[in-house]
Amino acid sequence: MTDYVTDTHSLIWYLEGSPRLGGKAKAAFEFCERGVAVIYMPTICLVEIFYLQEKGRIPYTLLNQFYTELRAGITGLLLADLSLEVIDALAHIARDDVPDMPDRIIAATAFSLRLPLITRDHKIVTSGLSIIW
Repeated sequence: MTDYVTDTHSLIWYLEGSPRLGGKAKAAFEFCERGVAVIYMPTICLVEIFYLQEKGRIPYTLLNQFYTELRAGITGLLLADLSLEVIDALAHIARDDVPDMPDRIIAATAFSLRLPLITRDHKIVTSGLSIIW
């Protein structure tokens, strides 16, 4: 079994139980729930979730629910910090392909960890990374 990195929308749809989550993406989160895989969540995802809550696009309870799970250690999701390795990996994610900086950081996290990325973001999909959806 492999581990994964998640994009923000994938994480939100997983936490919400949304039917928009792709079949392979849903299976990856289920592997994580069963403890047979780890899904790394770039810290920028938490910033994006906070921002989306402020804009009223997602419920305020979502981030609190996730914090509770992280602190209690009841999730197979792990934070992936914005490290020097991730910053170095930004050079491998072309700005022309992925112009949004949070998306580049997420893609660079997957690149630096050498793991597939759970995303349906069309710009990231064309970046050459291994994608799960």
